[in-house]
Amino acid sequence: MESIVKNQTVPLTQKKRFSNKRKLKANLVGWLMASPWIIGFLVFTLGPTLGSLEISFTDWNLLSAPNYVGMSNYIKMANDPLIKHSVWVTTYYSVVTVPLHLIIGFLLALFLNRQIKGMTLWRTIYYLPTIISGVAVSLLWKWLFNPDFGVLNDLTGLVFHIGKFDWLGNETLVIPSLILMSLWSVGGSMLIYLAGLQNIPTELYESAQLDGAGGFKQLLYITLPMMTPVLFLNLIMGIISSFQTFTSAFVMTGGGPNHASLFYMLELYFNAFQDFHMGYASAMAWVLFVYILILTLLVFVSGKYWVYYEGGERPA
Repeated sequence: MESIVKNQTVPLTQKKRFSNKRKLKANLVGWLMASPWIIGFLVFTLGPTLGSLEISFTDWNLLSAPNYVGMSNYIKMANDPLIKHSVWVTTYYSVVTVPLHLIIGFLLALFLNRQIKGMTLWRTIYYLPTIISGVAVSLLWKWLFNPDFGVLNDLTGLVFHIGKFDWLGNETLVIPSLILMSLWSVGGSMLIYLAGLQNIPTELYESAQLDGAGGFKQLLYITLPMMTPVLFLNLIMGIISSFQTFTSAFVMTGGGPNHASLFYMLELYFNAFQDFHMGYASAMAWVLFVYILILTLLVFVSGKYWVYYEGGERPA
């Protein structure tokens, strides 16, 4: 009887070992395939990120050895009027830009979510600006805003019969001008909205029509609730992107006039690569990281109350 049990136990043990070897081999192959990205992330992202945290506690000009100064850079930031002003400029820009992108992108997606002739061309036209280089777009809009021969002044004069404006040279108009320019890239969020709209089951609209619901009620009670996950995604991406605005201000205004367009990232760049205060710039980068993180977490918390998922799940 014992010999029979032993003869049955051996094959089962061998099968288990063979299964474990197969799993180990599959895991090794998976890690091997992912290793280029993992190595790149560790060397080019995580490593420099942790390095910048260490540098933020030093006074370093790139030429001499870093000098440890503790929390001095962070204390200095709290009393730096230019930092406070750049935070205000960036926040003002973001508070206006993000909702505009959400609303206009959604309305464009509603318009382009139609089965009519030539709609593919219109979708391409609206999306095309998002793939053009930021520097090229900034130079184009700088020409449009030119106070002497800019097209925008010609249009306002023709339509509203008013004088010419120095859009980028006026402290009051420079941020609204950059906000107007940012709408050039609304096609990116529009495309995400369009994908979300096409994922809404048509049966919901058919049932609503049978119940006598018109277009506005369908939009209010079907489209908007079903699109809240996409709105949530675009909101998060919009906040992160707007607080990192740099190229347009750097190319078009350089932070002027009189620091009126001094975005936070622009001030960070000046400290790092113009004044060579790398420790101070690293501290600025970490403060921005924490600021964006807090805003993102607040959006995630608020998402529990307004984001609808078909499976009943909410953002973690």
